Amino acid sequence: MASPALTTEEIYLERKLLKHVRDNVHGNIFLEPIFLKFVDTEQFQRLRDLKQLGLTHMVYPGAVHSRFEHSVGVYWLAGKAVDIIKRYQGLELGIEHSDVQTVKLAGLLHDIGHGPFSHTFERQFLPQLLSDPWSHEEMSVKMIDYMVDEHNIDMDPEILKKAKEMITASPDRPLQREKQFLYDIVANGRNGIDVDKFDYIVRDTRACGLGCSFHPDRLMETMQVVGDEICYRAKDYLTIYKLFATRADLHRTVYTHAKVKAIELMVVDALVKADPYLRLTSSIHEPSEFWKLDDSVLKTIETSSGKELKESRDLILRIRRRDIYQFCNEFSVPKDRLEHFKGITPQDIVCSQVTNGITLKEDDVAVCNVKIDLTRGKENPLERIKFFKEYGEKQEKFPIPEDRISHLLPGFYEDMIVRVYSKRPELVGVVSAAFENYQLKTFGRKAQVHETPEKKKRKM
Repeated sequence: MASPALTTEEIYLERKLLKHVRDNVHGNIFLEPIFLKFVDTEQFQRLRDLKQLGLTHMVYPGAVHSRFEHSVGVYWLAGKAVDIIKRYQGLELGIEHSDVQTVKLAGLLHDIGHGPFSHTFERQFLPQLLSDPWSHEEMSVKMIDYMVDEHNIDMDPEILKKAKEMITASPDRPLQREKQFLYDIVANGRNGIDVDKFDYIVRDTRACGLGCSFHPDRLMETMQVVGDEICYRAKDYLTIYKLFATRADLHRTVYTHAKVKAIELMVVDALVKADPYLRLTSSIHEPSEFWKLDDSVLKTIETSSGKELKESRDLILRIRRRDIYQFCNEFSVPKDRLEHFKGITPQDIVCSQVTNGITLKEDDVAVCNVKIDLTRGKENPLERIKFFKEYGEKQEKFPIPEDRISHLLPGFYEDMIVRVYSKRPELVGVVSAAFENYQLKTFGRKAQVHETPEKKKRKM
């Protein structure tokens, strides 16, 4: 049953209670009172102390925006998306006020369970110490329950339940729900087009001083639900391709920049050494403890005086003084080896060293296996997207084969780049030689583009 229309007095009162936020990406954003109950908590305010791009600001100084800004931005875009669908198809699809509130809440809280340093904490630090997988989406669900109980937030349990399901939607856990299209707005497990990406692509490119050829407004204004799925006009195929291509460019040039990864490797080493004393991993299952963990843990290590944190402290000081792990070289895994590629380890490099009087140890080498794709591995993500011909009474959705659009589009959708670092500058030459020897043994040739510069090899 549809919600009753608000009176003029009720609308005026509701507008009066809205919190006005000026965002540097979306302009004016208005937060409703029910969502302020979540925003005005220490758990949500913690997001101000989590940089959206983790340690990227060490290379791109402008990248200091936070998860707070991103979460508010996704809230706004989620509301905008569902409002557009409701405007044109609300009666047809039976969209109610509670549906709008649910989508907005999912957008606002989708990252509430995020750990420090963007995905470094979750994908690089924790796997070194834990055998069981951990995800920020699952922690977000736990954190929402904790916030509701801790702050006595009065909200419809059904809205909470559905919002949590929207946050954890993924290709591995497909949901079959009434109004399935609503679950594709915030975290689209069906085809990867969602307002989370709409926000961070524009926000991250702007913060890093890069241009962005993707503009989400066009897609949001023209999308339409056909057969319980959000579909797009056929003429917008290339606009959608720009979404995935821009995301891949960001991964290659920003998120996985060689120096950014070097600093991440050092921070992970520092956290692993500090964990027995700071007990970081002991807080990851309890929201009451986890919300206290943020990017300031580096400052805690850096300013400590205890002997037990000396190794970690020395690593952080090396980062501050720009004495970072030295990038030696990289190669892109050949196409015919990608399917069975398992990732290279420091042990692989050490076992490939050339006898020259210096014996490498595993702790002298760091390896980074960087995967860059268009969200679906070797698959073309646009194959999962449905299109419609034009607006009309009877709509049919259909996929578009890539060869019907352009022969200039890529024929391959995944890269795996292997980067090797020396933890000590005087070992760059030795590590580089071992890396080259590994390539010769594995591929029968050098896969890297060029040799490590002599100047870098001689760096002391």
